[in-house]
Amino acid sequence: MGAARQVHLLSFEEYLALEEKAQVRHELLDGLLYAMAGTTLVHNRICRNLVVLLQRQAQGSGCEVFFVDVKLRVDFQTAYYPDVLVCCQPENHEQYVEHPCLVVEVLSRSTEIVDRREKLAKYRQIPSLRAYVLVDSLARRVEAYYREGQHWLYLDVAGEGSVPIPCPEMSLDLDEIYEGVEVPYERPSDEA
Repeated sequence: MGAARQVHLLSFEEYLALEEKAQVRHELLDGLLYAMAGTTLVHNRICRNLVVLLQRQAQGSGCEVFFVDVKLRVDFQTAYYPDVLVCCQPENHEQYVEHPCLVVEVLSRSTEIVDRREKLAKYRQIPSLRAYVLVDSLARRVEAYYREGQHWLYLDVAGEGSVPIPCPEMSLDLDEIYEGVEVPYERPSDEA
C-alpha cells in the first residue's frame, strides 16, 4: 500500500492561472481540477440552437448570452463551463462571469449525473440565478428549475411543448431547440 499524499486544493486565482496555460479545459470543484471531455455533434447543434434563440430575444434587453468557453465562478473554489448562460447585469471580469440569471446544460451520457446533482446543488447557491435548464441530447425532453422566492419549482416537458425562460423573458419551443437534430421523442428503454 502506498503512502498517503496531502492534496493541495486550488484557490480560484490559482485555477485561473493554470487554466490560462492549459491545453485542455478544466472545471474546478471545491478546489479540485476535473478535465472536460469533448462533445458530440448533437450536443453542439442543440447548443447552437439555444444560443441563436436566446440571442435573438436578448438583443436590446440588456442581457448577454455566453457559451462554450466562458467560465462561471460559483464560489471561491468552484468554477464550471456551462453550455449556455445568460447574464442581465454587468460582469466586472474578463475571464469569467459570476451573476448569471439563466444557466443551461445539455445532458449527455458522460455529464448527466454531474449536471443533475452536483451542478444543480452548486448553481442553486448563486443569488442571481433565476432558472437552471437541462436539455436532453438523447430524447426530446427539457427540465427546468425556477427560483420562486426561497423555493425552487420544477418543470418537465417531453416530446412537444415549450419551456418558459425568465431572462430574457421568452419561451423556448422544443421544435426550435431540436431543429436539425434527430433525437427520439423518448429515450430508448436502456437509457431511461
